[in-house]
Parts: sequence; C-alpha cells; structure tokens
Amino acid sequence: MEALHASNLFSVNGLVAVITGGGTGIGLMMTKALAANGAHKVYIVGRRKEKLDEAASHAPEIIVPVVGDVTSKDSLKSIAAQIKSEVGYLNLLVCNSGMMGPQIPVKAAEASVSAYAAAALDMAWDENVQTFATNSVSPLYTTFAFLELLDGGNKKGNRIGTKSQVLITSSIAGFLRTPGLSYAYGMSKAATTHLTKQLCSTLVPFDIRVNALAPGLFPSDLAAGLISNAKKDPTEEGAFEKSYIPAERTGKESDMGGTVLYMASQAGAYLNGVIVVIDGGRLAGLPTTY
Repeated sequence: MEALHASNLFSVNGLVAVITGGGTGIGLMMTKALAANGAHKVYIVGRRKEKLDEAASHAPEIIVPVVGDVTSKDSLKSIAAQIKSEVGYLNLLVCNSGMMGPQIPVKAAEASVSAYAAAALDMAWDENVQTFATNSVSPLYTTFAFLELLDGGNKKGNRIGTKSQVLITSSIAGFLRTPGLSYAYGMSKAATTHLTKQLCSTLVPFDIRVNALAPGLFPSDLAAGLISNAKKDPTEEGAFEKSYIPAERTGKESDMGGTVLYMASQAGAYLNGVIVVIDGGRLAGLPTTY
C-alpha cells in the first residue's frame, strides 16, 4: 500500500528540470510547483533577466535563472552545456515559451470582403513567421539540444521512478475554429500538438517520453485580453459566465501545479504521446476540431 501513498506517487524529489518561459505565467506556476515539492534544480530560461531573477527568488537554492533565446540554436546549445557542466543530466524538459502572434483588426462578419482582405494582407509577415518559430519550431530544436541530457537522466536511474520526459505547452487554440483569433497562434499550436505525437514516436528507441499540455485560460500576459472582462479575480469561481468558461473561472496555480506534478512524477509514468487538456471545460462551448 505504501507505493500508493500520494507522497510516493507524486514525488519529484531529486528531479532536475528545464522550463523555457519559466519566469512568468504558466511556466512560473510549473516552476514553483516543482521547487516546492523537492526538485533538485529547476533551470528557467527566458530573455528577460529581471523576470527570471524575480521567479528565482521564490526558491533561490533550487531555481536557476538562465538568460537565453529558444529561437537560437547557439543559445540552446550554450544552456545545455551549462547544465551538463553543473549537474550532468536532466529528467524533465518543459518547452513552454510562446507568443500570441498578430491578429486581424476587423471581423469577417462585420466587414466587406475587400476591407477584410486588405486588413488581413496588412498583417506583418515576419510576425507570423516569428510566432511559428517560437511556438512550433523552438520546441523541436530545444528537444534536440537537450536530448543527451535527457538520456543522461535515464542512465542516472531517474530518481523520480520514471523515464525522462519532454513536456510541451500547446494550447486549446490548436483545436479551435472560432473566428477572429490569431491565425498564427492557432496554427502554430496545432503544429505543436502534432509535433508532440511525432517526437513521441521518434524518441521511443531512447526511452524518452513526450507529452503535451493544452491549457485554456490562465492568468498570463498572453491571456490578458481574453480575461479582462472578469467580474472579479479571474481565478475565483463566478468571475465569468458558464457560457464563457464552464468552471466560471480561469485556471490557477494549484490547477497547473497539480497537473505538472502528476505528469512529472511516477503517477504519470505511463503517459506517452498524450495531450492533456486543462481548460475548465472551455472547449465544450466552442466550435472545435477536438
């Protein structure tokens, strides 16, 4: 029966993790959950040093801030080299960095075809490309950059009782058909979801698992525009109508923290190639391909 105790099933004691975008939003929620529950080291990667340092202050003996750019192969290689020299292995890689991308300022249902076409073509091409680079391409190269360290985690005996894992942050936006959303964001997250499945199959010979989270609305810079109409603290029940989010609130730290602990620990050791939707039921009320 001891093996079924929550303290054993959900233990991340000794875990070494890297979380890109770990200084803010969902990434910070993951960082704090792992650090609060026995992780040995949690390396958080981002471009804003002040945000990383602020996040690291929650547990400075565990959380290690690393300034880096996930869209740069040289930067990724440099971070991997640092971790190899400091601890030598990795149990969990969380590819969490993301951006929203440009949106068309008019709605097709409210504009003439010529006005809509003009506004759509006026979107910055480079911003759409950068959204794909950050949301879809960077998880691919980040995985490759840390592959040997993840293999090292397996050879170390993986102190948490499960094989090394890549966890990618996708989004329910990858399933949505709702008009008016960022095309680049939705398309890039759909690509991210499929990338998870491709990597899962590819990395089987190395015993490295690949799973993804598809979050709905959580307080973050990305979601700010979508939760600005909250009646009160958006994480409190009653902040939204059921028609917007059946749970009547956004996700909060405990929701994301509990989920990442499940997926990172022995409790989630049998997960591979899985997309975990965590959205308070929001997909239920939207046109989707889910």
